[in-house]
Formats: sequence, structure tokens, C-alpha cells
Amino acid sequence: MAGRERQLTRTFVALADTLAEGFDVAGFLRVLVLNCVELLDVDAAGLLFVGERGSAQVPAFSTERAGVLELFQLGAGEGPWVECLAGRAPVPVADIAAESARWPRFAAEAARQGFASAHTVPLRLRTRIIGALDLFGARPGALGTDDAELAQGLADAATIGVLHERAVRHGKATSEQLQTALNSRVVIEQAKGVLAVTGRLAMDDAFTALRGYARSHNLLLRDVARGLAERELDPALVLARRDHTR
Repeated sequence: MAGRERQLTRTFVALADTLAEGFDVAGFLRVLVLNCVELLDVDAAGLLFVGERGSAQVPAFSTERAGVLELFQLGAGEGPWVECLAGRAPVPVADIAAESARWPRFAAEAARQGFASAHTVPLRLRTRIIGALDLFGARPGALGTDDAELAQGLADAATIGVLHERAVRHGKATSEQLQTALNSRVVIEQAKGVLAVTGRLAMDDAFTALRGYARSHNLLLRDVARGLAERELDPALVLARRDHTR
């Protein structure tokens, strides 16, 4: 019991690392499935995720046989993972062979991979489901109540970590996009100033000249603006087109 408690402590310490900068989500999920096998009365574990764009993926599994069975569920579209996502609740399977009418292809593949029981818990945060944790046993039998509760706790904590990592990654991308937009606006304002001073124009007229030159030469507005701001493009060329089209 003491050994299990120490392992459980180490697992939740690892879960806490999901909030640290530079968090390796792939490595963490691999450690999670391995810890599930050590902490729970199961022989293998695997994760199935619904990606951010709706695509399904298998990010981690404890053994190759578990990985094969996880991928098989994706291809066959049947198995406890599918029902877990649909029902948003754990799916205990004490005897996979007894469920051959329910999941004929999954039951056959599970037998080929040497698994006789399964217990699937959802990766969930409130009403949001991002995947499921599959726990496989080599012998028939239900997962004990304590193990089932611990499995769900580990899955819930993992969900928080994964969603946090996604939020950080999305926030970084959004911040970079915003900074790019701001930088472009600054360059455009500088270019307008160059044209306004050179051609003695109002700022609105300077922008019209800038936009017209970019359109007529099939160039991006920000690229023309950058050329003017960095003195790589002669403002007289831009203004010449304006004078020609007036």
C-alpha cells in the first residue's frame, strides 16, 4: 500500500507539471498510461482523443497491443471508447467476449491482442469531453470500485492538463497574430506619412494612393507600405500612379 501511495503521489506531482512552462504533453500522457498500469489492477492502458478540429487520435498507450486495439476502435467505429464518448460516462466491460453481439469486430480484435476485459472512463471537464482512457485486462473481471474512482480521477486531472496546454498554445498563436496585425498597422501609418509629406496630401488621400498602387501591381498593402517605410520603394512611383489616374 505504501508503494502505491508513493506512486500515486509521484503521478499527481507530474500532473501538477502540466501548468509549468515548456510542458511536454506527449511525454506526460505516456507517463500517465504507464502509471495507470502500475496503480490499477489492469494490464494495459491507452488514450483516445478527439482533436481540436474533430479528428480522433491515439496519443499514448502502454503496450503495442493496447495501441493496436485503440487504433482498431477508431477504424471500426465500435467499442467501449465510442460508447463512452456518446454516453459521457464510464463503460465497464467485465467480459469482452460476452459482448461479441454488441461489438463483434472489437471483441474479436481484443481476443487477438490478448485482452479479456476493459474499463473506459471519459476525459472530461464539466460537460466537455475530449477523449477517453481505456484500461484493459488480460482476464475477465470488473475493475474494483476504488480503482474505478482513481481511474476517473486520473483522467479528469489529465484533461485539465491537456486543455491548459491547448489554451496556452492557442493564446500564444492569438497573441502572435495580434502583434502581426499591430505591426502591419504601424508600417501602413508610416507609409501614409511618407506619401503625405512627399505629395503634400491629406492622410486619407495618402492611403488611397497607397491602396491603389498595391491593387494595380497585385501586391499586398503591407508589403507596399513596408517598402515605403524602409525607403526601398520610391514614393514618387506611388504618387505618379495617383497623378495618372486623377
